[in-house]
Amino acid sequence: MMRGKFITFEGCEGVGKSRQIKLLEEYLVKEGIKYYLTREPGGTTISEKIRNIILDGANVAMSDECEALLYAAARVQLLKETLKGRLDAGELVICDRFVDSSFAYQGKARGLGYAFIEKINDYAIRNFTPDCTLFLDLSPEQAFMRKGGADKTDRLELSGLEFHKRVYEGYKELAEKYKDRIVAIDSSGTKEQTHAKIIAALKERGII
Repeated sequence: MMRGKFITFEGCEGVGKSRQIKLLEEYLVKEGIKYYLTREPGGTTISEKIRNIILDGANVAMSDECEALLYAAARVQLLKETLKGRLDAGELVICDRFVDSSFAYQGKARGLGYAFIEKINDYAIRNFTPDCTLFLDLSPEQAFMRKGGADKTDRLELSGLEFHKRVYEGYKELAEKYKDRIVAIDSSGTKEQTHAKIIAALKERGII
């Protein structure tokens, strides 16, 4: 059986990933295309518990290295417990964030470097490189304005604008480096315009 297709969504906080994933789901249902949706960190009981630790606003003492390793641990659990079987069965899998988030947030914005992120995510990179990554391209300034400011209970959203500017720079660098895989979707327009660009990109690459 042919391996399934793996789509990931990336972008800064507040760019509208959840909205666009919902619109894609509605499109796939209408077209009769079966899919499986999950998120990072999360997607399994263990990974969701790790997510709670990472995002808990009370965990201000968490080191950058600890944060990166927790993401990698949640990712491996999701891949081994859920995604490997679904992709091997030929399913279309959609994931809200994946290893590119670790490159942008911990590698670039936290300053840990791409080599460190590659090393701790070797299993994911070697075996589960996405077929297509949709990078919702919108600056942090525009994104936070759109969502009405940072979530006061989310440790990452409270990291400050300069941090999120570095995240954005990281994503732009990744999009330039991996042009064959990462599609930068200009998300400054309406949600309908962004959705149309996403569908066009997935069709062009033969994903749907």
